[in-house]
Amino acid sequence: MATPDSSGPDYSGIDAVPTRSVPERSDLVLAFARVLHVNGQSTHETLEAAARLGKDVGLDVTVIPHWGDLQIQEHGARQVSLVSASPTGVNMDRVASAMTALDQTHAGGSALAAAMETIGAIARKPAAPTWLFTLAAAAGAAALSVIFGVRHPAAVALIIASSAAGAVLRRTLSLYSTNTLLQPLCAALLAGIIGALSVRYQLSSSLRLVAVCPCMILVPGPHVLNGMMDLSAARVSLGAARLLYAGLVILAISVGLLVGLGLLGISLPVGGPGRAVPLWLDVTAAGVAVAAYSVFFSTPLRMLGWPIAVGMLAHALRWWTLAAGAGVATGAFVACLVVGLLLAPIARRSHMPFAAIGFASVVSMLPGVFLFRMASGLLQLAHNSDATLDVLGATITDGMTALTIILAMSFGVIVPKLVIDWFGDRAKQPDS
Repeated sequence: MATPDSSGPDYSGIDAVPTRSVPERSDLVLAFARVLHVNGQSTHETLEAAARLGKDVGLDVTVIPHWGDLQIQEHGARQVSLVSASPTGVNMDRVASAMTALDQTHAGGSALAAAMETIGAIARKPAAPTWLFTLAAAAGAAALSVIFGVRHPAAVALIIASSAAGAVLRRTLSLYSTNTLLQPLCAALLAGIIGALSVRYQLSSSLRLVAVCPCMILVPGPHVLNGMMDLSAARVSLGAARLLYAGLVILAISVGLLVGLGLLGISLPVGGPGRAVPLWLDVTAAGVAVAAYSVFFSTPLRMLGWPIAVGMLAHALRWWTLAAGAGVATGAFVACLVVGLLLAPIARRSHMPFAAIGFASVVSMLPGVFLFRMASGLLQLAHNSDATLDVLGATITDGMTALTIILAMSFGVIVPKLVIDWFGDRAKQPDS
């Protein structure tokens, strides 16, 4: 792919674009698709947007997404262009900016005159500043601790300090290593050590929220949901790769957490019950958590209103469902179904990335705590020959609970979106 620079092709309008060579126009479409693919946009929207840009520049192309690369092929031609693209990041500011640039290009606006340069500038846009990222990590972890029933102000203070320190550590490590597993591993290790110290000094309950909550904000929710969306569309290899990557990140978090706790001889209890909290507190904390996740995803501030409002509504519905005696998976399904029904049409109508507003509304419900407890139970079973059947049963229960919640959330979010996208795509097609 051509490297974008200030001396790139001079596009002066839609009519002038087809006069450029096919490789130049293919590179433009490929660069645009890469920005979306590597920054967390769902595959359906990425392919749809790339096809739209291809038509704008006079190409009928097919974009083929993989985990490590993107390919583009013009219909009727043998030439295939390829660019490396590993979708490990989530930066909704870049996604939203790219979609805005696409709208301007489609309208024949000024963005078309320097399309490749514009895409290159978008690809280099920074993530949220470190101070805001750190503040969001502290606020998000504290909000999750409230949702899970934290009782002592000292524990909340430790959670805030641990999460903030972990955020700074992650940003520092990113300056020296591109290994995407190193950051969550080290942040979880730090959280585990601080959590173990809090247990030693009797500042944490049996729920170990001081250790768990800073790790829960590390769970890669967008990759899980994007992976499930790809599998639902029969993109098996890409969906499986996304889920495998998410699994590796969760494994790194679990290892860091358990090693940090184990250094001081502390373990994470398996099958520990949660605590009920009042509705108003649950909903308020959910709003803070959604805002924090939006910052993690570098979502533009103008888009924060919808995910916060709908996320708070979803948590209220989840609270009422649980209060009615339903299970946690049912509560997650009801909440995510409402999010999908409300935000999928809003995202289409307002030209906002669904990944930006939809995922942030629900990722706080991902069962990170159950996954960590399952990992702790497996570790206890592996290293303790006297482990009881209760430990085995609790480990299996935690694992199955986590799996059912993930499936319930995925179906709740994905099914409405698929249906709405299907009807929306049919409405765009000209009458035959």
